[in-house]
Amino acid sequence: MSLLPGMPDPVFVMSAEGYRLATYEFGGPDAPVVFAVHGFASSAFANWQATGWIRELTRAGFRVVTLDQRGHGASDKPHDPGAYTMEALVDDVLAVRDAYLLDEMAFVGYSLGARVGWHAAVELHVHITRAVLGGIPDGDPLTRFDVAAARAFIADGTPIVDRLTATYLEMAGGMRGNDLSALVSLVEGMRGGPQPDAANPPQQPVLFATGSDDPILAQSRALAEAVPRGEFFEVPGRGHFSAPTSRELRARALAFLAAR
Repeated sequence: MSLLPGMPDPVFVMSAEGYRLATYEFGGPDAPVVFAVHGFASSAFANWQATGWIRELTRAGFRVVTLDQRGHGASDKPHDPGAYTMEALVDDVLAVRDAYLLDEMAFVGYSLGARVGWHAAVELHVHITRAVLGGIPDGDPLTRFDVAAARAFIADGTPIVDRLTATYLEMAGGMRGNDLSALVSLVEGMRGGPQPDAANPPQQPVLFATGSDDPILAQSRALAEAVPRGEFFEVPGRGHFSAPTSRELRARALAFLAAR
């Protein structure tokens, strides 16, 4: 029997193109809202529930609304790379915000979810009051991903030579329910798209947090310095994939969110 907390049945919200987005809600209906968005090849459960974030946020008096991003979890998983753009992922946040009638909310995102959070904070500045962006680089982390090699591996098991591509596919394939073809399409669709622009940063208070052992540490710190009301927290002893489980990170994020 699993000791991990479970998830409620998803409530599906339709994207602008008609994809089903699985959403989940926790906490009291009148509590201040935290909108949480997970990283690449993860899910609302893996990134936020299994790591204790939802438990601690609700205990601290927050209402948590979260989703499985398109291509992930219980949401639809299109194989068309054209379905995966930064604009589409930000529009999905807007669709969920509208469906849940959220007037004001804090945003918490990790990795891909943090990249979405940067753009959402800029575009939805009326609704997003502050943000916690974990594991976010200032460039495109997917440039080196070898899409052709990944598709060959999926098709017939051809070994992948590129270490980064192999690592990402191994990580993605290790999570039950992941559709590798959809995730490779996400990489292909998002490569070369809009990146965090230090010349057009969020104006809200933003806490940036990156593991001390994460290769993007310096890039994340540089982004924090470009944000007028930015703060930076170096997560001790953690890399990119282990930072979300850090108690120190959760404590720092809760303190930041409580300062609303």
